[in-house]
Amino acid sequence: MGPRMKNPAFVLPDGMKGIGALFKAIGAGGLSHAVQEITALRASQINGCSACVHAHTANLRKAGEPTERVDSVAAWREAPFYSDAERAALAFTEAVTRLADRSGDAVPDELWEDVSRHFDESELAALLLSVAVTNMFNRLNAAVKEPAGATW
Repeated sequence: MGPRMKNPAFVLPDGMKGIGALFKAIGAGGLSHAVQEITALRASQINGCSACVHAHTANLRKAGEPTERVDSVAAWREAPFYSDAERAALAFTEAVTRLADRSGDAVPDELWEDVSRHFDESELAALLLSVAVTNMFNRLNAAVKEPAGATW
């Protein structure tokens, strides 16, 4: 099964320029690669984006993350493999990704305070931008039916 069309980010020449600038900003934010990847994996799991789940799982394995950390992201609350900072980032990711499910603030003050204890302003900005970009790609890939294993 192939995608309906080429990924829109690649169809419009300026699309990847803007996305590339966001990735550059995220990279300059000081957020660890592991946190970027586990949060991107979690958002992609929530959104059912098989292409991104596959890609972030592969990225984590390539970076040498232990199997139990990669395999347990969907059950991070019950798994002992994550630091307090990573748990805060994963909770933050879920809140930002599930905006339509909220009945109060998108990110409750208590969660904001928790994630802010673990990440400075630059890291927090990078985390929020990373989650936002992941959600954007999840939506693009879902719409065009990008299959798992696609290479970009």
